[in-house]
Amino acid sequence: MKTPYAEIPAYITKDGSEIRELMHPSRHGVQNQSLAEAIVPPGAKTMLHRHQRSEEIYHVTAGTGLMQLADEVIEVRVGDSILIPPGTPHCIQALGSQPLHILCCCSPAYSHADTELLDAD
Repeated sequence: MKTPYAEIPAYITKDGSEIRELMHPSRHGVQNQSLAEAIVPPGAKTMLHRHQRSEEIYHVTAGTGLMQLADEVIEVRVGDSILIPPGTPHCIQALGSQPLHILCCCSPAYSHADTELLDAD
């Protein structure tokens, strides 16, 4: 199965990032995972959240950012991959003047129901 990028509509997830579901069980032949591209505008930050079921991998394809994983904050740049275990509070902020582009792989597949927003304080 092939999904042309130009035919994939973007939407805003619960955490506030713009997402394109490149492969998702609700629309494609994939069964046990999802792959999406997230775009975080310059200076913007996603909401602190966690997924109880899904393990995520973020792979940065453009821009730089600050990734919060539980109590740790790390700088991320093009080529970096970040593991986000289930239950781990996380958010990401785009640094600089360019949008931050991230490939996001979730297993099991991303769902709004598995996204719990957390108080950042």
